[in-house]
Amino acid sequence: MGRFGFAAISGALVLLLASLTPAQTTISTGSIQGTLTDPSGAVVPGAKISIRNKGTNQVTETTTTSSGTYASGALIPGQYTVRIEAKGFRTVELPVVVEVNTTVAGNAKLTLGESAQVIEVQGSSLAVNTEQSTVQGVLTSQQIENLPINGRNFLDLAQLEPGVQIQDGGTFDPTKNGFSSVSFGGRFGRTARIEVDGVDISDETVGTTTQNLPLGAIQESSLQQSSLDLSTELTSSGSVNVITKSGTNSLHGDGFYYFRDQVLNAALPGDSTNPFQRSQFGGSLGGPIMKDKLFFFLDAERTKQDLIDPVIPSPPFEALSGNFTSPFRETETIGRLDWQVNRFKIFYRFNYDQNKSVLPFIPNSFQPFANVDHARGHLVGVDFNTGNFTHSIRFGYTKFQNGIKDAVTGSSIFDPAPGIELAIGADPNCLTAGLDLFCSGPNFLAPQATMQSNHQIKYDGSKPFKNHIFRFGVGFNHIQGGGFAEFLGLAPAVGSPNSCAGVCLTLPGGAGNPLNYPVTSVDLGNGQGFSSEFPAFGLPGGGLGPDNRFSWYFGDAWKAKPNLTINAGLRYVRDTGRTDSDLPPIPALDQFNNQFYSGLGNRVNQPSALPGIRRATGKR
Repeated sequence: MGRFGFAAISGALVLLLASLTPAQTTISTGSIQGTLTDPSGAVVPGAKISIRNKGTNQVTETTTTSSGTYASGALIPGQYTVRIEAKGFRTVELPVVVEVNTTVAGNAKLTLGESAQVIEVQGSSLAVNTEQSTVQGVLTSQQIENLPINGRNFLDLAQLEPGVQIQDGGTFDPTKNGFSSVSFGGRFGRTARIEVDGVDISDETVGTTTQNLPLGAIQESSLQQSSLDLSTELTSSGSVNVITKSGTNSLHGDGFYYFRDQVLNAALPGDSTNPFQRSQFGGSLGGPIMKDKLFFFLDAERTKQDLIDPVIPSPPFEALSGNFTSPFRETETIGRLDWQVNRFKIFYRFNYDQNKSVLPFIPNSFQPFANVDHARGHLVGVDFNTGNFTHSIRFGYTKFQNGIKDAVTGSSIFDPAPGIELAIGADPNCLTAGLDLFCSGPNFLAPQATMQSNHQIKYDGSKPFKNHIFRFGVGFNHIQGGGFAEFLGLAPAVGSPNSCAGVCLTLPGGAGNPLNYPVTSVDLGNGQGFSSEFPAFGLPGGGLGPDNRFSWYFGDAWKAKPNLTINAGLRYVRDTGRTDSDLPPIPALDQFNNQFYSGLGNRVNQPSALPGIRRATGKR
């Protein structure tokens, strides 16, 4: 879909949403909802509710319904004061802390008196969320600032939550070096959905995130494990919802420099430590441009890491042990503007992430590759109320680009058979740790590139009615994938058995020389790196998609009793997928229909082929 097509769909959605007059708590914000009662326990309708952000003095106003309930709509996480004014009752000021993706109870029991008399209520220490059924945890800015995080990855704090583990993204795909992934309840880290400020930044090809964020720019992070919020994007495990910091009326900032070196570590007697050094530095600054109206926030971080990666092959190749340099560089930046325009709260955020590394896919291998990732994102958010309706709209664009190339050819890395990918063991491509005794030469994975772009628009709305809070929303994400993977594009893969006998032992070096082993397999690349004939991202082929993901939801939070909330809802997702199956089924396969039971063996469409290449899909 072109730029104009996306703009047309965005405009149509905006018009539709405006006619619906709809938002409440979303995954990128929090909210306050409560019930007001008088001394006898009767509800208080028509009370004026003013919710003031203590950091920016921005005020959100609403009134209670005929059932005495109110809902704030979307609020940026932070400290708030809820001011409650009702005729014939004393004014109440209630301090409330709003957290991301969390609905906070703002209940109050009013006392008779003049409204000029103000009662300041002390904050509650209740840590149990009695308004939502979602199993989730929130990591606050205090935890992020005060707890040491090795590597400063913005996802690593997730492991503080029970049932959550962190996986190194580089262990399941070479394009994810320098990224972390989140595992919920023992499930694979590929499946978690990652969202920032309400938009999806997940990698649709291999999973986890497409970009890292400066740790100092994170305000809060919410981790949902089950009974997920209705506004959460498609996921088969859990979701991570991150919100970034914004400026306030006070100028604030920080700076840091972290340094690690192997000489600072204790070593065991006789231990020879490999050289290692990591420097991380950066800072942030935020404040007002126009007091109470316009605010800014900036953050940038840099990681510079150098180490010597040891290679210790298994016997009988231990004499060939060596090493190579394995540098890692990363730059993360973010900028944000927040603007209060009457009842509208508008923000714009830009972020950029780049990392570079040189390392192998499996340990103890002389086959490192050079990896580089670029990611950028733009986001515009608008939150506002119309009467008792609340609205939250997000327009987001993200683009991820990964490139992998050979790091062996022309370097000083040990390579006994130049121009050949050599493997001694059970895996001729050296992709599975523990199966090979020796690996050298160009990496099987190079060269390749992976690209993804997202154009996303979403709307979340809510409306309190009596003792119900109705929630609804709609979203559209135009996802384009692409790239190429020219496996074996630099050299043939030569495989040999993991044992040496006969003539092999009589040659110079014997079993310790990988060149003495007989050849059992030779794999050649065909020079075709594209998985489809569709052009994308400036390449003549390799386009996947576009994938048009449309979703809507509707739900109700019914306050059946002051201490009982019943939540119900429905979410629908239509995902067109990123498949290449535009040619008709192969007629010759009809003879295999329903070989075992009905439905097994139905014909499926075959991928279209590049000129001169025949491809087909078998029975399913």
